Amino acid sequence: MGENVPVRCPACRRQHSFTPPVFPCACGEPLAPPLLRGAAPERITHRTWTDAWVTVRCGSCGRQDQWPQPELGCACGAVLRIPVRPVPRSAPPAPTAGAPGSATATGRTPAPGRPAHIPLPPTAAPPRPKFRPMTIRTARDAVTAAALYLKWLGFRDIMQSPERPASGIDLRAPGLVAQVDPTTRPGSLRDVECLWLHGLSASAVSVFFSLAGYADDARARADSLGVPLFVMDLTGTPQPVNRPADELISTGA
Repeated sequence: MGENVPVRCPACRRQHSFTPPVFPCACGEPLAPPLLRGAAPERITHRTWTDAWVTVRCGSCGRQDQWPQPELGCACGAVLRIPVRPVPRSAPPAPTAGAPGSATATGRTPAPGRPAHIPLPPTAAPPRPKFRPMTIRTARDAVTAAALYLKWLGFRDIMQSPERPASGIDLRAPGLVAQVDPTTRPGSLRDVECLWLHGLSASAVSVFFSLAGYADDARARADSLGVPLFVMDLTGTPQPVNRPADELISTGA
C-alpha cells in the first residue's frame, strides 16, 4: 500500500490525509507512486495529458513505467496534483532469491497491495463490491469510467452517447442523466443548471463528473439544486465533492 501523507489544500486550507492508489506492476508486485513528503500540492487549473503521467520504477523487478499522476479532489471543488519523488538515475538491483530481505531469506512474502476503491459510508446498505476503476487516457475513456461508476452505484441499462452531444448529456439510464466533462476547464454554473434542467424534464437524477473540478458558483448552485458533483483523476476513480454526491454513494440508485 502507498504511503500516507498529509496534504493541505492551497485554496481552502483544509487538511487531508492522502494515500496514492496502488496498481499491480507487470511483474505482479503492488506499486504506488512514491509521494514527495513535505512538498506543497499544486492546484490544477489547466490539464494536459502529458503532465498527467509520472515515471515510477518497481522496486521488485526494476521495470520503469508511466503511471497516473496522483490527484486529490478537495471538498471545496479544487483538484490538487500531489508531487511525486522523481525516479533516481540509478536504482539498486532487485532482491534475488536468498538475499537479505528477500522472501526466501526471511521466510516472509511482501504484504499484498489493495486496489484503490471508494470506501462506503458507515450508513450504506447493503455493501457493494469494491469499485474497480478504469484508467483514463482519452476523453472517451472518461465517459466509460463514469458509466462504470454509475453501474457500481446501482444504475442499470446505462447508454452512452456515440459522440459529444449538443445537449451535454453523455450518459442516460432509467431515472438518470449524467454529464462528463473531460476538458481542462472547471465545470461552470451554466453547465450545472443545464444538466439540472435536463434531469428535471426527464424526472431523473442529474449527476456531473469533471476532471478539472468546479467553479465556486457552480458548486454552490449544485448544492442548492441537489446535483451530485464528482471529480475524477486519471485512475478513473470518482470522488464526491458535495453533500448530494455523498448521499448518492450512501443510498445508491
